[in-house]
Amino acid sequence: MDTRFAGDLGSHAQAGDSADTQDLSRDPVLDSFQARAVREGTAGVRPEESLIEFFRTRRARASAARRRRNARRSAVRAEESADIGTSEATQILSEASFLRTLHREERRADRSHAPLSLMLLRVDAKATPSAASTELFARCLQQRKRETDYIGRLADDVFVVLLPETAAEGTRHFDERLRHLACGIDYASRSATYPEDRLETMLAAHDGLSSTRETEVEGESFGRPRGGYALKRTIDLIGAILILLLAAPIMLVTAIAIALTSPGPIVFRQCRIGEGGRPFVFYKFRSMRVDAADDIHRRYVEDLIKGRAISDPSRGGDRLAYKMNGDPRITSVGRWIRKTSIDELPQLWNVLKGEMSLVGPRPPLPYEAENYQSWHLRRVFEVKPGMTGLWQVEGRSRVSFDEMVRMDIQYAQNCSLWLDLRILARTAWVVLRCEGAG
Repeated sequence: MDTRFAGDLGSHAQAGDSADTQDLSRDPVLDSFQARAVREGTAGVRPEESLIEFFRTRRARASAARRRRNARRSAVRAEESADIGTSEATQILSEASFLRTLHREERRADRSHAPLSLMLLRVDAKATPSAASTELFARCLQQRKRETDYIGRLADDVFVVLLPETAAEGTRHFDERLRHLACGIDYASRSATYPEDRLETMLAAHDGLSSTRETEVEGESFGRPRGGYALKRTIDLIGAILILLLAAPIMLVTAIAIALTSPGPIVFRQCRIGEGGRPFVFYKFRSMRVDAADDIHRRYVEDLIKGRAISDPSRGGDRLAYKMNGDPRITSVGRWIRKTSIDELPQLWNVLKGEMSLVGPRPPLPYEAENYQSWHLRRVFEVKPGMTGLWQVEGRSRVSFDEMVRMDIQYAQNCSLWLDLRILARTAWVVLRCEGAG
């Protein structure tokens, strides 16, 4: 080989090694560790040793943080558990802890559509008067429960069991096996299944709780009537009478116009679902032909609830159509009274009868409720229906059906005189502007 050529290769190799060494010394990561080493007085330590020490420190800090989190969680669990003995302390919940658990499991059942059952158990004090018998009964409950079940104690002789993903048939099996295991201890039991039944209402009704007792759980009150306050019925009566007096001329003109332009009754009567799922007769000025079928509306309501509703092109295409646009069943007068919401005025009679309130969720039709998910039913169970509500003034034609239901539930949880007055004032403005009506 040519010695000159070999010499050139050697010089290039040395130059490359020197460049690599310079690049390595300028590595920003190593430079940062070297700078830290200088600050900490360990400049003589090699970069790789600084790296090892750095990651050891990081690991130690992460382990310490994890231990602190676990300690906090253990403390929370300890606070939520009722101390009724030695081994039972983490298995039987106090009343407040059980209500928090119930609230959480109800929301979980809403999402999963799984049944959620509750059993209320009272040990017969006459048959088993000793305190030892109630403790024995508590141990029987613990042996019978599954890992996913929850046991609470509401009084000395009153227990409650929450059974996730368990229907009514499952509660009967639980009761039968518990009676076999209870070794002759006599007890009375009641059960309910969510969402068909209000579980909190059953808890509040037992003798260990007074009718006015309140337990706040994540912003909700258990044991008091939802969606109501002391003056609500008084406000409904006074407001309905005043509106009837002021709107009497308009109602008279509307009745004459309906009678002259379309054969049939002036007032339309319809079955609706009221508070607690109770049906009632709902009144409106008739806005459709007498021979109009409801097949179109049934399909439309099903699409709306299941999220298949089409946006309303008459409102720019970006707003949801909660009422059918261009419904062929509507008369000429009916189109006008629906746009101005005059067709709703006969519902003031429902308010006077106590079937509705001035403010509350709109009452659903029976075939509408048949399409509800379990958590949708809360808008029916928790508050009396109304002529106007939070959705009508804040979310009309702008939110999905699920969001509408959430707004109704929000109203039920936060109902107050001030909120009702605010909704009524905004309703007047919405009606004058004919927003969302039609």
